[in-house]
Amino acid sequence: MDITFIFFLGLIVAFIGVIPPGLLNMTAAKISLKEGHVRGVVFSVGVCVIVIVQTYLAAIFARYLSNHLEVIDILQRVAFVIFVLITIYFLLIAKEQPPQVAEPRMRSKHSRFFQGIFLSGINVFPIPYQAYMTITLASIGWLDFSQISIISYVAGAAMGTFVMLYVYIFFFDKIKDKSISSQKSMNYLIGGITGVISIITLINIIKEM
Repeated sequence: MDITFIFFLGLIVAFIGVIPPGLLNMTAAKISLKEGHVRGVVFSVGVCVIVIVQTYLAAIFARYLSNHLEVIDILQRVAFVIFVLITIYFLLIAKEQPPQVAEPRMRSKHSRFFQGIFLSGINVFPIPYQAYMTITLASIGWLDFSQISIISYVAGAAMGTFVMLYVYIFFFDKIKDKSISSQKSMNYLIGGITGVISIITLINIIKEM
């Protein structure tokens, strides 16, 4: 398969996964505001180092699951229910609350790099997210599990994560007082994304019935 296409698949999937405000992107933005863009970028590089490992493990796990279709069928149905519940929560239930971000304490560039590694390491969500997305992409023929494809996808995922973190770093001080950055707007955005994923999952389930 075209490794450039696979690279951009990884980039887009990771980019979407980091859009919702969370510990990593909000910490990167806060570090940048308090200590400058360079330290925010160094933190983001540390995050991406772990993302590479997490995405690779997710792809290997997805490759294993692809040889056990009965497990995939169960996981798809479970994932569908989870994404529907998440969509309902963010579109109908979630209330506007400012994201809580721990106050950065470390100061040196190296400490920011290792802080990025640490916070990214304790954030295990990318592993099931990437495993599910790679299985979904493989099921529609957009991705295979050859070594070169996995490496291309992992590289794209790392780049997509870095790009989204940099967007937070660069624009946070400009959009923080605008409606686009309000928690309510972010809730709708997250709900819309998970809603689309739910529809794709449902289509895949129906096709396999």
